[in-house]
Amino acid sequence: MDIEQKQAELIEDFVKQAENLRGGSLTNVIVQATSHSSLFAFSEILSVPNVAELQGTEYSIFLDVLRLFAHGTWFDYKSNAGRLPTLVPEQVRKLKQLTVLTLAETNKILPYEQLMQELDVTNVRELEDFLINECMYAGIVRGKLDQLRRCFEVQFAAGRDLRPGQLAGMIQTLASWLSTSDNLLMSIQEKIKWADTTGEIQKKHRKEIEEKVEEVKKSLKADLELRGHDEIYSEPGGVMEYEEDRIRPKRRRPPLS
Repeated sequence: MDIEQKQAELIEDFVKQAENLRGGSLTNVIVQATSHSSLFAFSEILSVPNVAELQGTEYSIFLDVLRLFAHGTWFDYKSNAGRLPTLVPEQVRKLKQLTVLTLAETNKILPYEQLMQELDVTNVRELEDFLINECMYAGIVRGKLDQLRRCFEVQFAAGRDLRPGQLAGMIQTLASWLSTSDNLLMSIQEKIKWADTTGEIQKKHRKEIEEKVEEVKKSLKADLELRGHDEIYSEPGGVMEYEEDRIRPKRRRPPLS
């Protein structure tokens, strides 16, 4: 089962649970969802009306936790740890995985120093183990560890839930990409049209040349045939000369005395 299908099934399961629970009963669902090793998207759970109703109640901090896992990073948690519940180890690992995905959204070359600071890791060995065992083996990122340059080259990263206000920026980016694609397509079509036109001109020119060559061949052939005919009738001792000799009166020899 690929990661997208597994995600979809997990999301559906947690959404159904959340729809059938209210108040404090939802806190266990939130903790389970944010701790699950294969779940990395939470916007559908956030959109469940029963979950949204936690806002302003004694359980609102669990709604904040869910929002943190949907949109935040490990640094965000460290900055607000005083007003949020203590995370269990599975949640800590998950939030750090999500942090890598957030960093990979904007940069495909992630320096080790930046990663160690964002993930609260103290040495390169620990960082590389985390990237290999918790990120690449989990299928959420693919890339290359460059120990010489001390960076992680991202080749693929799974997407996260859209943050508030991010949709408008994405729409603008997609619109710009679409406009660029349309312009590129028009340019390609113009080049194809130009190539077709050039090809037709070349074909026409080639045909004209071939026709001229044929005309020259025919002219040369006719000329050669005419010259051959003239040579037959003008040749010394030829037919015409023989006829003239035959009709010319012959001289009589004087009688011998």
